[in-house]
Amino acid sequence: MHGTTIVAVHRDGVTAIAGDGQVTLGDTVVKRGAVKVRPLSDGRVLTGFAGAVSDAFTLLDKFEGYLNAAKGNLLRASVDTVKEWRTDRALRNLEAMLIVADAEQILTLSGMGDVIAPDEPIAAVGSGGPYAQAAATALLRETDLSAEEIARKAIAIAGEIDIYTSGNATVLVTGGDAEADDEEASS
Repeated sequence: MHGTTIVAVHRDGVTAIAGDGQVTLGDTVVKRGAVKVRPLSDGRVLTGFAGAVSDAFTLLDKFEGYLNAAKGNLLRASVDTVKEWRTDRALRNLEAMLIVADAEQILTLSGMGDVIAPDEPIAAVGSGGPYAQAAATALLRETDLSAEEIARKAIAIAGEIDIYTSGNATVLVTGGDAEADDEEASS
């Protein structure tokens, strides 16, 4: 899957998801500032997508509907989304992958019917996904960097290797101080 890199990292009760903003058509870069990560449920759930943008938006809409119906239960919404994705004739051919996360867990969703909870608190998809995941794994194991810093650096490292990843990241965070800051701001 060419055209983007998404990585999610969980550390110390905080989850960060980062996505690079590069859009390519064939071998041509047509945009560097696309936003491929989105907050849902007032920022308590984070999503990122790789693949065809229109397909990903369709899946994000489906996921958000299931998330609302499941009252924010990430796993239930994920299972319901991939169940429909896998069995619906129109959705079955969508070419995208999603990472969904909250302050406790990270899940990868695929059109093959997969809801994958990683062994380590890291997930990555897209053309630079393997590079970002390797970088994030090393940084998580060998440094005291925050989840946000690890996600940002993992995208930058992937961008040095993968020609479809710009290295510029949009990063969203949930959990820990991020939620406390949101609560203070709304008071």
